Amino acid sequence: MSEANRSSAAARGAGVLELLRLFKNDDVAADRYAAACLDKTKAAEPVLKAFEYLPRDTSRRPGPLSGIPVAIKDIIATADMPTTNGSPVYKGVVPTADAWIVERLRNLGATIFGKTVSTEFAWRHPGPTVNPWNHDHTPGGSSSGSAAAVAAGLVPLALGTQTLGSVVRPAAFNGVVGFKPSFGAIPRTGVHPLSPSLDHVGFFARRVDDVALALSLLGGSSDSDRHGRPVPAFEVSIEGGVAPIEKPRLAIVRFAKWSRAEPEQQQVFDAAIAKLRDAGGVLEELELESLDQANWSAVNTILTSEGAFIFDGLVERYPDRTSDPLKSLVQTGKAHSATEYLGAKATQERLRFEFAKSIWGFDAVLTLPAFGEAPKGLSYTGDAEYCAPWTLLGVPAISLPAGFGKNGLPLGLQVVGAYREDYKILRVAKWVESALKFNPGIPGI
Repeated sequence: MSEANRSSAAARGAGVLELLRLFKNDDVAADRYAAACLDKTKAAEPVLKAFEYLPRDTSRRPGPLSGIPVAIKDIIATADMPTTNGSPVYKGVVPTADAWIVERLRNLGATIFGKTVSTEFAWRHPGPTVNPWNHDHTPGGSSSGSAAAVAAGLVPLALGTQTLGSVVRPAAFNGVVGFKPSFGAIPRTGVHPLSPSLDHVGFFARRVDDVALALSLLGGSSDSDRHGRPVPAFEVSIEGGVAPIEKPRLAIVRFAKWSRAEPEQQQVFDAAIAKLRDAGGVLEELELESLDQANWSAVNTILTSEGAFIFDGLVERYPDRTSDPLKSLVQTGKAHSATEYLGAKATQERLRFEFAKSIWGFDAVLTLPAFGEAPKGLSYTGDAEYCAPWTLLGVPAISLPAGFGKNGLPLGLQVVGAYREDYKILRVAKWVESALKFNPGIPGI
C-alpha cells in the first residue's frame, strides 16, 4: 500500500475489514498505519480529550488482527499501562494482568492503542471528552472516549461497556456503529464491575461488518466470569463481511416515551422505516407494554443495589476522591431491601420470557437509541431509557448512524434481536445499513 493510500485510509476512517484487505500483501503498511493513527491522535487530543493514556509502541504483532489499533475503555485492565477506572482513586495504578479481552486482542495481533476516557467507574460523573461533531456537546457516556475516538477516525475499533446505555447511546451521539452483544457473550474478567447482572462488553466501529468480526474473534468464556454464556460461533469473511438477511420482518417499537423524542429524531426514524419498506422489508408496529412499564424501575433497582455492594467501602474510604453521583448510587442502593432486589431480578426473568414470545416471527426490533442529539454541555451524558430495556433483557443491540439533527449532530437507529441470536441481528443490521446507505463521514476536530 502506498504512503498516499495509507494516509487516505487514516483520513477517511477506514473500517477494520477494509484495512485488513489493504494490509494483506503489505506487512510494513500495518506498522505505518498505526503510527499514523498515533500522530493523528496526538494532534487531536488537546481538543478532543478522548484518551487517558496513549501507547508507546505501535509496532505490528502477528495474528488475524495484525496492524489494527484498538482503543480500550479505561475500566478494562491493561498490564502495560495504568487503568484508572475514571477515578482519582486509581490514578497511576497499573494492573498486574490484562483483562481477558485485552489478552485475547494481543493474541490476535491487535495493537492495544491506549486507554479511552470513561465516566467514573462507568457511572455518571463524566470526564473531559467532547463530542467531535460539536465540542460544546457531550459525546455520551460512559464509554465517552471510545465513541469519540472512532467517530474522529483516530482508531477503527474500540472497546466499551454497557450497564444501561453506555455503548448504544454514545454510538448514536457520535455517528458510529455501537454493538452490545448478548449478556455473557464476552467475559468481563478484568473489567471493573458496576452491576454484574447487567454489565456487558461491547464495540465501537464504523461498519456493521467490523463489529461482527470483533465478536466472531472475541466471544468466549472464562471460568472467572460465572455469567458467561458464549453465543454460537460464526465466521466473518474479510472479503465480504456478513451476509445480510434480505427483506427481514422488523417490529417497530416506539414505547410510550416516543412523544419525548426530538422531532428530528422522530423524522429520521420514520424516514428510515419508509426506506426499509421500499427496500422490501416488512415492518409492523409492535407494543411491548409490560417491558415499557416495568424495565426502568427493575434495571435501576438491580444496578443501584449491586453498585452499592461494590462501592460502599470505596466511598467510605475515599470521600474526597469519589464523586457525588457515586455516593448517591451507594445511598440509593443501600436503601433497597433484599425483597426489592429479588423482586427486580424476578421481573428481569419474567420480561425476558415475555419478550422472547412477543417477537416470535420477527427477525429483529427497530427502535430508537436515544431521544435525539447529544445534549449540550459535558456534565450530562444523556438519557438511557431507550437502551435500558435491552440491557435488562441481555439481548443483542446495535446502533447505526441514520441522519443529523438540527444542530448538525448525528442521530441513529437501534436494532435489537433475540437473546444469543447475535449473528442473526448482525445480518439484519447489515441489511439495514445497506438499505439506508448513510455515511456520516469524519468530523473536523
